Amino acid sequence: MGQASWGAGILVDPPSTVGLHLLTDRCPLAAWAWLWIIAGLIAFAAAFVRIGRDWLGFTAAYLPPLVWAVSYATAAAGGEFSRGGFVAVWYLTWVGFIMWAATVPEYSVPPYPVGPRKGAG
Repeated sequence: MGQASWGAGILVDPPSTVGLHLLTDRCPLAAWAWLWIIAGLIAFAAAFVRIGRDWLGFTAAYLPPLVWAVSYATAAAGGEFSRGGFVAVWYLTWVGFIMWAATVPEYSVPPYPVGPRKGAG
């Protein structure tokens, strides 16, 4: 839901587009905000699917920050936004964390045994 909130924040109070021209030349900032919102909702929904079937949620979670990282890195490399490299690294750490989380094994909890415990009574 964090990404959906991030996207909503972009809609409510749009940030400066410095460093985002790679994106805003293709779509308005509001469209990119909706990408964040939809991706966040997909990631949230994927948290409730069966173990091993949540790949779509992880993909949806890392794509928006990856796209923004590429935009900021391109702006920094082109001299358009000198701080863009630092902002890109910040977004890439977010991507790295999501990709790491995708590798953490999940275990289903076995159901409680029915009947009395061994050694009881």
